[in-house]
Amino acid sequence: MRAKIPDKSGFVIRENVKIYYEVFGTGDTTILFLPSWSIGHSRIWKAQIPYFSRYGRVITFDGRGNGKTDRPTDPDKYKISEFANDAIAVMNETSTKDVYLVSLSRGSHWALHLTALYPNRIRGSIFIAPALGLKPSFPERQLKIYEELDNYDGWNKFNVFYWKQNYEDFLNFFFKNMFNELHSTKQIEDCVNWGLDTTPEILATTMYGHDANLEKTIELCSKVVQPVLVIHGDNDLIIHQDTGIELAKLVGGKFINLIGSGHGPMGRDPIKVNLLIKNFIYPEINTQNWERASIRKRRALYISSPIGLGHAQRDLAIANELRNLHPDLEIIWLAQHPVTKFLEANGEKIHPSSHLLSNESAHIEDLSDEHNLHAFQALREMDEILVTNFMVFYDITREENYDIWIGDESWELDYFLHENPELKTAPYVWFTDFVGYLPMPSGGEREAHISSDYNAEMISQIARYPYVRDLSIFVGNPDDIVPNSFGNWNGEELPNIREWTEKNYSFSGYVSGFDPSLLPENQQLRESLKFKSSEKICIVTVGGSGVGTHLLHKVINSFTLAKEKVPELRMIVVCGPRINTEIFAKADGLEIHSYIHNLYRYLAACDLAIVQGGLTTTMELTASNKPFIYFPLADHFEQNYHVRKRLDNYGAGRMMDFKKTTSEDIAIAIAEEIGKSVNYKQVETDGAVRAAKLISQILNNNQ
Repeated sequence: MRAKIPDKSGFVIRENVKIYYEVFGTGDTTILFLPSWSIGHSRIWKAQIPYFSRYGRVITFDGRGNGKTDRPTDPDKYKISEFANDAIAVMNETSTKDVYLVSLSRGSHWALHLTALYPNRIRGSIFIAPALGLKPSFPERQLKIYEELDNYDGWNKFNVFYWKQNYEDFLNFFFKNMFNELHSTKQIEDCVNWGLDTTPEILATTMYGHDANLEKTIELCSKVVQPVLVIHGDNDLIIHQDTGIELAKLVGGKFINLIGSGHGPMGRDPIKVNLLIKNFIYPEINTQNWERASIRKRRALYISSPIGLGHAQRDLAIANELRNLHPDLEIIWLAQHPVTKFLEANGEKIHPSSHLLSNESAHIEDLSDEHNLHAFQALREMDEILVTNFMVFYDITREENYDIWIGDESWELDYFLHENPELKTAPYVWFTDFVGYLPMPSGGEREAHISSDYNAEMISQIARYPYVRDLSIFVGNPDDIVPNSFGNWNGEELPNIREWTEKNYSFSGYVSGFDPSLLPENQQLRESLKFKSSEKICIVTVGGSGVGTHLLHKVINSFTLAKEKVPELRMIVVCGPRINTEIFAKADGLEIHSYIHNLYRYLAACDLAIVQGGLTTTMELTASNKPFIYFPLADHFEQNYHVRKRLDNYGAGRMMDFKKTTSEDIAIAIAEEIGKSVNYKQVETDGAVRAAKLISQILNNNQ
């Protein structure tokens, strides 16, 4: 799912070539992100578009030869002037008077053409890794692009004849050199897929049509009068950084050296690139307000993951215990629906910028199938959403003072702080209830490699910058951790997950958000919920993400047969706020709700629960010593490995396979399990207190 959908999109036709464009946001300032070489399209700017559309207008268009734009077969249609004139046509079509230009690599040719020849329409230009040929290339890049060769090893793959023989191999080679930084599997994968959106024949045509000329390039540089920023990595293996340095000199612009970055920093180092673009175009934004230290309130910014309502429940429990220890602490929440609904119902203060967050739950639903969610791949595909949401966090923390940041599985915060440790301005606490990505068998060797790569990156981040996290809390105990290793990376066995976690985390014990011992006696609780003593209550719930529609259908279809076996059965189905209750069948004794406040009370009073394999609900049932059936989502590594390991540790629940289970099987299981006496390992009830005390130590150290 895209982090930002265009407000307007369409086509402009210029000389019989149809050009696809998109417009995002509103405002007086417009940024035009130019296409680069036709080996990709406008999605190369996915980490920039959502952020800058908050401050003004953003325009992109697919360059001729890729995306939704036409693919002419005449080489003359790929001259520099053609791409530049497409940009002018898009500006005219969208009633855009003037723009700031941002270009990458070969797109610098169209940017330079526009900046030099249209000074009244270009307010300034940012060149990223400009491929202008102003300085000699790498020796190994003295290529014979248009000749058949005896071998196509190394950079000999950059050859139009080889493209037609083995195009995908060339794409993999090229983009591995473009993103030569460690742990760049997602960026490489994206670009290869975008490269496959065109053909080797079209790509060859773009090469034949490219009419770059050094003398002309230098002449154009002499005509530039607008502000210019050049950004270029010193580890760029595609275009030598000397070209970027020379461009800045020729146009009188500012040069920024990204040390260690390759040819695609807008994708691999998006936070830094976004901030450089912003400081160039919007230098006046985010000047932090100042308060005298003596009158500042003590404030915590709490970031709660929206993927499942369980995070919100435990986070609220921890926040309440933290307020008991620090009554003067104001807690402000940065969260998304449906977490915000839960927090608002409990009187919590939601940060007004929360509405700017791109919805992670909707993304998860978008990638789910019939009781199947490839959780690891879903997290990888969430990359542009995570960049977008980190930028929301960044702006907040530059405008306002906080004494502590608390993140419960706030992946964007944790990852990008470790990638940009200089952005840390407050103590930071990180929570999680699992550690380590584990490959599912269906993913084969490819997933085993990529998950190990992600784990290796995380391990190296923690080792390199241990000060970024002032405190890491594992919500649970050492026995809850899987015994697996983090995998094998580049021929080296990574650490054992449990051993590594014990060295790098503090343990709070489980945080259930409630203490079963404080609930009324079972019969009294049932009466308060209007459960009749003659009824056997089965609660069916699938959490707040909206993924559980298929499980709900299968369980609801089991109701009639189950009631024949258990005549006193009453089934209460809780769909979550993101699932339409009207799509399900109706029957006497069957209730269907969108949301029930304090659902844990119902779970504590029921005779049986049927749930997905999510941690929060299954552990609530474990804590309440209630029989339950759980169905882990297929391909969901956390539910199938991490949660199942924990439930096995507590001796809790009956696991069933959704794909192998019919509605008739569920009816039989209901009859077997409902009202069954269970004796699980006791779940601690002081987890929130222990977590709050750990956080309190960080707050006290920061006074």
